[in-house]
Amino acid sequence: MEKKTTRNLGIAILMVCLFAIGFVSGRLFQANNASISNVFSGRSDINFQLYWNVWDLMQSKYVDSSKIDDQNMLYGSIKGMVNSFGDAATVFLDPEETKTFNEASEGKLFQGIGAELGYDGNNQIIVVSPLEGSPAKAAGIKAGDYILTIDGVAIASTDTVYDAVAKIRGEAGTKVTLGILHKGATKAVDIEITRSEITVPSMELSYIGDNKDIALFQVSRFTDSSYSEWTKNWDTNVDSIVDSGVKKVILDLRGNPGGYFDAAIYAADDFVGAGKVLAQEQDSAGKIQKFNSTRGGKLESMEVVVLVDGGSASASEILSGALQQSGRATIIGDKTYGKGTAQSVLDLSDGSTLHVTILKWLLPDGGWLNHDNPITPNIEIANSEKDFTKGIDTQLNKAISEIEN
Repeated sequence: MEKKTTRNLGIAILMVCLFAIGFVSGRLFQANNASISNVFSGRSDINFQLYWNVWDLMQSKYVDSSKIDDQNMLYGSIKGMVNSFGDAATVFLDPEETKTFNEASEGKLFQGIGAELGYDGNNQIIVVSPLEGSPAKAAGIKAGDYILTIDGVAIASTDTVYDAVAKIRGEAGTKVTLGILHKGATKAVDIEITRSEITVPSMELSYIGDNKDIALFQVSRFTDSSYSEWTKNWDTNVDSIVDSGVKKVILDLRGNPGGYFDAAIYAADDFVGAGKVLAQEQDSAGKIQKFNSTRGGKLESMEVVVLVDGGSASASEILSGALQQSGRATIIGDKTYGKGTAQSVLDLSDGSTLHVTILKWLLPDGGWLNHDNPITPNIEIANSEKDFTKGIDTQLNKAISEIEN
């Protein structure tokens, strides 16, 4: 029996920390020990014998018998079936991939290059965002980069992000070479990256400006070990902002791949007065449920600027969209990733999981959040390559200028 939980939201984007799989977009729903009946029993229009014929032929005819592995054949078959739907967020994860996914969503220590991977609108594998201080960012990997090869081997059209994750992850101190096509470039380059141990704090708070009168609240994900742990961490930081006496907040959601949908709603509630629509969900029957602000926000009277980029996805888009459409914040940066679907997570008997898209997430105005309808900043400004190499954060500087004036 399937039951709703507030488990991770995110986007079939993957954090390449161990390579850590991070966030599936939308609220995740989970069912324990799911039992799925064979709905095809007795159907004469489906020739399942064809499947078993191919199975037997591969085992009896394939030239390299050392590659015959019944378990891998089973998992590959299931993945092929799931991938046939053409939905990058609907995936089957084997037990090892499931373990990595769960660890990543809890922000545990990883070994890898420290980047988030996802898909563009054509299901091509791209870098959503390199993590701050990561080997990937130090090597020049940027949001929007296409990964063409891994250690000289081309990514196949059938490879999923999860396949890329398995090939890129590795022990700290080892190296991996990625063939990268930078956004807007016409020629790919090889970039060698040394993997390292990486931890990702969910949020950090500092004070900036000449008089330290601006709170810079950086939220890297909407997950921790649990939803309650995340909200506790959020409340601690919000209380610190209130106690500091500042009246201006820059909320930095750049590179934030998502997390708990409920966390995004909880956060929005601190900025928006009670009774405002923060987000909506639409099921397969077209039924819409609205999520309204209820608490009366601790930060409701403060001036707010939100920073976003192409690595801001899912829950971070829910939050920034709620603040933008309620008139509570000016959004600055690049257009966001554009991902607004919810997955049901089914725990299978052998430790595998099946992630199935079941809902669409809508913005307060009813628009569906997707690649063609991301969050468009009020002020679009990019961090240029020139400024990047000089360590200049053009987007943050613009946010400071706007909020000070």
